[in-house]
This record gives sequence, structure tokens and C-alpha cells, in this order.
Amino acid sequence: MNFFNWLSLFIVFHVFAATPRIFSLTDSSTQLPVNFLDAAKKPEVFDYMVRIRRKIHENPELGYEEFETSKLIRAELDQLGIPYKHPVAITGIIGFIGTGRSPFVAIRADMDALPMQEMVEWEHKSKVPGKMHGCGHDAHVAMLLGAAKILKHHEKEIQGTVVLVFQPAEEGGGGAKRIVEAGTLENVSAIFGLHVSPNFPLGEVGSRSGPMLAGNGFFEAIIRGKGGHAAIPQQSIDPILATSNVIISLQNLVSREADPLDSQVVTVGKFQGGSAFNIIPDSVTIGGTFRAFSKESFQQLRHRIEQVVIAQAAVQRCNATVNFLQEQNPFFPVTINDGDLHEHFRSVAGSLLGVNKVNNMQPLMGAEDFSFYQEVIPGYFFMVGMQNASHEKLEQVHSPYFKVNEDVLPYGAALHASLAVSYLLKHPQDIAPAEGKYHDEL
Repeated sequence: MNFFNWLSLFIVFHVFAATPRIFSLTDSSTQLPVNFLDAAKKPEVFDYMVRIRRKIHENPELGYEEFETSKLIRAELDQLGIPYKHPVAITGIIGFIGTGRSPFVAIRADMDALPMQEMVEWEHKSKVPGKMHGCGHDAHVAMLLGAAKILKHHEKEIQGTVVLVFQPAEEGGGGAKRIVEAGTLENVSAIFGLHVSPNFPLGEVGSRSGPMLAGNGFFEAIIRGKGGHAAIPQQSIDPILATSNVIISLQNLVSREADPLDSQVVTVGKFQGGSAFNIIPDSVTIGGTFRAFSKESFQQLRHRIEQVVIAQAAVQRCNATVNFLQEQNPFFPVTINDGDLHEHFRSVAGSLLGVNKVNNMQPLMGAEDFSFYQEVIPGYFFMVGMQNASHEKLEQVHSPYFKVNEDVLPYGAALHASLAVSYLLKHPQDIAPAEGKYHDEL
């Protein structure tokens, strides 16, 4: 790069930073404008995110039913003057900030809630019985809109296009898969996603290079016998007894068939059968999840679950069918973080928060449909801490007592914005300009 190109790039970076701090533009240590975090903490951005998060929290919607949430997001994008494409994957939205030309980098938030009753008593408790934002997706949407607000303010300095992905149905519905299939990300060269975490202190983050979260599948089995009076079991075929043997045998798949160094899980979390103390039912339904870190282990578990359920039911003279529910709950691949993006994340997060605030995680058996993006483009997923030692201990996600520490919102918004903008500065024109495709959509 000649002197004048270096000088131009320095001037753009300096204007974007709006701060007297000096930045290094070398490949190894691209510094970020520290004002992203400062900007996210300003009342006009912080209060904005809190308001959005609380409104979404009060009105939770399940996967592919996020119509009001989607409407709210579109209204905010309209207010900010951000163009978008809708509908994508039923309720999803794809927004654009920047030049409308390559390079393209995406930042993603999921929108859906969980089918559970909120037990936290507070002013903005869920108004919908049996539905709750128990995984923090309301905070994820607020963070992405906060990042959008910051980025829009700096749009003229953005060297490329930041793609905002508001995704439906992460909780088992595979919304990311539908976003990919819609083709709206085919020119994107990298994507970042985050998740709030009660396991890290506020102001800290955690992630890792390579496999981070397991591949995930669901199953449901119906074991059919012959109902009758509990006092004369010899005239019945007891599906509860058969199902009990099935569940015990399924646990042996991990304890006796899997390599102890190859992490796998089979959990039965649903058991429905019988309605009276003295009646043997005709059938029992069970359901559960299975997880692994390799495709081979995952497929082996799937194969053996079906075999064990059918064979163990037959031992007790019952019939069984197994459904892996792939149409409504597609199998999630393993979440594998790109190595180059890992270094980029560590550099950005270290500059924003401090090197000692960036934690290397061990792999988790949780699952994320963010992995569908990573199957087609380089992707990076990370955790944002929200535990405050001076406050009460936060419950884990998917608990009816789950709470979000709203002080985490500026950290997520700042990381989104910083990761995207710094990526564009480091990867100018990575791909050929999208002469008609995205520019025309804008």
C-alpha cells in the first residue's frame, strides 16, 4: 500500500473514532474507537435499548410467530432510516447499513421466546400466559438495534455494508436455516452472533476457536401396549413398564457405547402416560434431546435411539414408533467458530473491555442454530457476561426465574458495532462488488 493510501485510511479511521487516541492499522492489532462503548452507555442509546427490551419482554412470541416483535423492529428501523428486506423466513428482517456494496459483514439477533410461564414478579413481566423470554432473546434484539443506532450515526465512514439479521425461531425451529435458504446472506463474508450469559461477570466475554456448542436433535417416541385395570396387569400390556426400560437403556448409549473422551448427551425430558392411579394406559409418549460434537457420533446416536426404543418396547410386548421431528425442529449442526475470526474477536474485545476480560471457554453441550450460518460462511459466536457480584445471583437460561441484567445491553451493542466495522476496515473488497444484488435492494 502506497503512502497516500495509508494516509487516506488513517484519516477515515480518525474521523470515525472522533477521539484523539492514536490507532494502529497493522493486521496484527487493529485498534477500535473506544467511543463505541461510551456511545452505547449514553442515556439516549442505553434508555432506548432498555425500552425496546422491556416492550418485547412483555409480549413474548414463539418461533415463526414473532409478528408483533417483527413489526416493532421494522418501526425502529424506519425511524432510524435503515433500509431492510422483509419478510425473510416468515417474520425475519434483514437490514443494511453502509455503502450497499462489498464487503458485507453480518451481525445477528434471535427474536423468539419460550413456551414457559414466567415466575419473576416485576413491572414488565410477560403479559402472555405460558410464554416467556427466558433465554434473553429480547435483550439480543435490543442490543442489535442499539448497535444499528450507533452504526447509522457513523454510516458515512463505514467501509462496506453491515447486514443486520433479525432471525426468528432459534429455539428448535431452525430459523437460521431458513434465513440461509432464502439466499439473503450469500454475499456476506463473515457473521457474528452473541448470547447473554449469567456465567461471566458483567463487562467480560467468553468464547473459543473451533467447536463451541454441540450438534442437537430432538426425538419423540410413542410406546403402545394394551390398557386395563391396574389390579389385573396380566390382562394388559403395560407401556409404562416398557417405557421405563426404554429410558434406562437409552442412558447406556452414552455410558457404555460412547468414547468417554467424545462428549455426548441423551436426555429424556418428557414422559406422558396414564391419567388415573388404577388404570394401565394404552400408550406412553416420551421425548428428549441428543447431542454430540461430531457428525459421526451424532448420526450414531440417532440410529441407536431408534433401535433401542423399538427393541426394548418389543421385549415387553409393546410396539413403538420414533419421530425425530426434523420438519419442525431440524437437527442443529455443531457450532464451530472460525479461527481467523477468533483472533479478530480477541483483538476487538480486548481493546474494548481489556485483555483480561476476554475468557477462553470450554465447549458446552448447549446448541445454537447459529451453526447453520457457519456451515456456509465463516462465523463467530460468543457469550457476553451479565453477572453482577454485588447483586443477586442470576438464574440460568430457560429457567422461569431467569432475569437479564440490563447493564449488559451497552456491552452487546458496542461489541456488535465494533466487530462489524473493524472487520470491514481489515477486509476491504474481500469479494467482488455486488453490482445488482444488494445495491439494488438498498
